[in-house]
Amino acid sequence: MKLDVNLCNNLKSIRTRLGMSQQELANIAGVTRQSIGGVELGQYAPSVAMSLRLAKALGCQVEDLFWFEEDLPEVEAILAGSAPKQQQSRVSLARVGNQWIAYPLVGNDAFRIEMIPADGETVAVSHPVVGVPTAVPSSRQSRPMDCLPVVGSGEPVRVDGFPGISKLSNPEGETLAVIYPDAGESVRVKEFPSISKLPLASELASNERHSEGEAQSQIGTNKVLVRLLDDIDKLHNTVVIAGCTPVLSLLARATERWHPQLRIHYRFAHSKAALSSLCRGEVHIAGMHLYDPKTGEHNIPFVREALTGKSAVLITLGVWEEGLLVPPGNPMGVKTVSDLVEFGATIVTHEAGSGGRMLLERKLQEEGVPLHKVKGFDHIVHNHQDVALSVVSGMADAGISTASIAAAFGLGFIPLHRARYDLVIIKEYLEEEPVKQFLSILGHQLVRSQLEILGGYDISNIGEVVANIS
Repeated sequence: MKLDVNLCNNLKSIRTRLGMSQQELANIAGVTRQSIGGVELGQYAPSVAMSLRLAKALGCQVEDLFWFEEDLPEVEAILAGSAPKQQQSRVSLARVGNQWIAYPLVGNDAFRIEMIPADGETVAVSHPVVGVPTAVPSSRQSRPMDCLPVVGSGEPVRVDGFPGISKLSNPEGETLAVIYPDAGESVRVKEFPSISKLPLASELASNERHSEGEAQSQIGTNKVLVRLLDDIDKLHNTVVIAGCTPVLSLLARATERWHPQLRIHYRFAHSKAALSSLCRGEVHIAGMHLYDPKTGEHNIPFVREALTGKSAVLITLGVWEEGLLVPPGNPMGVKTVSDLVEFGATIVTHEAGSGGRMLLERKLQEEGVPLHKVKGFDHIVHNHQDVALSVVSGMADAGISTASIAAAFGLGFIPLHRARYDLVIIKEYLEEEPVKQFLSILGHQLVRSQLEILGGYDISNIGEVVANIS
């Protein structure tokens, strides 16, 4: 039969998974080997009779073997994080609240130990977020944004303080304006009398965030159309968690063992980044371990500040020991963070906003040690495993992490603080069945056993609601 260009098949993958050669399948189905090869290569479409015979021979439904490309359903989703440059990209999907969220599978987000299967592929991006302001002469604001001239010349505008943009002069008396692109085609404009009065990009960003409404417009709505590659019912049954502790991935696997239909999508993020994702509606649960020295409380002050207009609960996962990872036997004899400077130790640090980074900065301040005195303070790694690997490899002499990570990598550990790790959940999500199933395993004895053998965790209050935020 003549090839239908829209007809797709996975005959070869099912055949090879069953360990059958083309000839063996042909013999069972009563067709020629050449016919099998032609169908697998998409050279022609099989007849109804041949399709039924192949499905029967392989023990599956005809729909499992053949489908039309346009039959793949599509959903509109909000793209979490930065949009990839290419129009099409692999994504994971989850329903958070009343909208679909698409998580780009790019770089480290595409891997754990193995490559992560995609739930879908983006096919269209509408309203991409544009984040860098553009400086233009105010008298020429009506010109297209990609073709704005410098005052007195026909060249594109260049402004000092923007990444990759050089300094320029400004003719006397000409007013400059900064255009802030919003989602879609609208813009916001602020005027400045001269180049010398124009703030740097970092200052502009800081000033803009003071207004909650403007901050929301900075985020925008980055909508994409996603062609599904999996059953939409499976995607509905997904919980998305952002956090930095490897224990979350352990809990994810344990939950999926007891609830086989439940999917746990774990996104690595330090504490403040995880909380920001929760506020933007990108995840169901944020894990965090931030300490506020002013109140002596963990996490609660940060959640109150961030979740304006929303209600949430904080459920504790446990109390873990945080401190310095050092080589086995602690050959330098480090006891406090001030010893790092005295002994000339090289360290690695976490990103700003992470619990580990805040702990190190607080301890250095308490001991009167300037940050710039610590060798390697600007060497940033992005997770606890990378801290440990930096010490194991000899690239660093120390780094902030937890007792359980030290034990897992056979490293020495110098305790500095006991931090409570909480799961923050928007209250409306508590009624969603996938979230209920995840929370139900926190008190399970097998979960407790897994955490107990890790070491460095006090889980006596696991699953306890420690705060209600309204």
